Amino acid sequence: MIDFNVRSREIIDWLATEFTGIRTGQAAPALLDNVKVESYGSRMPINQIGTVSVEDVRTLRVSVWDAGQVKAVETAIREADLGVSLAVDSSGLRVIFPNLTSDRRVQLLKLAKQKHEEARVSVKTAREEAMKEIDKREKDGVIGEDAQFAEKEKVQTAVEATNRKLDLLLETKEVEISH
Repeated sequence: MIDFNVRSREIIDWLATEFTGIRTGQAAPALLDNVKVESYGSRMPINQIGTVSVEDVRTLRVSVWDAGQVKAVETAIREADLGVSLAVDSSGLRVIFPNLTSDRRVQLLKLAKQKHEEARVSVKTAREEAMKEIDKREKDGVIGEDAQFAEKEKVQTAVEATNRKLDLLLETKEVEISH
């Protein structure tokens, strides 16, 4: 049961992280978290090369600590294909997010639902592993039949709670994308 709870938390965290990478109509520094910049021979996240802050609702400001890295950051953001435009100035880069078109909203909703489904499949897999472990423990004589039944009920209750949390994350993301 403890293993399932840990796995459940990891799945919820994974989905929340994936959803932060799905751009809505507003600029958020987390949208650049997955962008890696070629810097001094290694690939590093943008937040290790400079500061990412919100300039306004549709604009992020990337202030690079080493001015020589501005071009590398610009290239990394362009290659990430986030559908943004960039403006380089003396203090770094401005990442400008265009308003979402209805077609783009449909694509983003589809992507969010796909990530949600991946998370639900992971929960199902974790549930099956937990149930097998409970059956094995009963077969090996570690727990009795009543305890086996009770543990399976606890796992199922945890599965349902996890799925509700995943559904809530999806609903929240759908609202963000739609507005």
